[in-house]
Amino acid sequence: MNLVTPDFGLLFWMVVIFGIVFFLLAKFGFPIITDMVESRSAKIAQSLKDADEIEARMAAWKTEQAQMLETARREQAAILREATETKNKIVADAKEQARAEADKILAEAKLQIAAEKESALRDVRKEVALLSVQVAEKVLRHELSDEGSRRAFIDSLVDEAGKAPMQHT
Repeated sequence: MNLVTPDFGLLFWMVVIFGIVFFLLAKFGFPIITDMVESRSAKIAQSLKDADEIEARMAAWKTEQAQMLETARREQAAILREATETKNKIVADAKEQARAEADKILAEAKLQIAAEKESALRDVRKEVALLSVQVAEKVLRHELSDEGSRRAFIDSLVDEAGKAPMQHT
């Protein structure tokens, strides 16, 4: 039963050794352990503080990003609106230019048609005049085939020329 109930001497030495170990730990071990715990606690506190600062910065960045996105959307809308206005202006200008060109071509065509019509009328008049002269010549040759009728015609022409005022062409 010696193993179950320790002796007084054994108990004394166990208490003395425990006291020495406790003294050494209290003198040298606990300050190092408490310094390490405090250091670790300070690092954790600093990390939490840094995390809070980062979280605040992230919130500010998100706000700034949202503002930048809104500004970009407004600028995009303005650019699209301006591009649409420019496109509409270019289309309107092109239509106006095409209309002006069509009017110009139509006016030139009308002038050309009028000129060709006038030329055709002149040609027709010229042909009519030539045909009239040829018909008159044939009629006169037929009527003036004898000498007496020729003399009477010449006298009538001289009389008409004398009566008519002189015209300069």
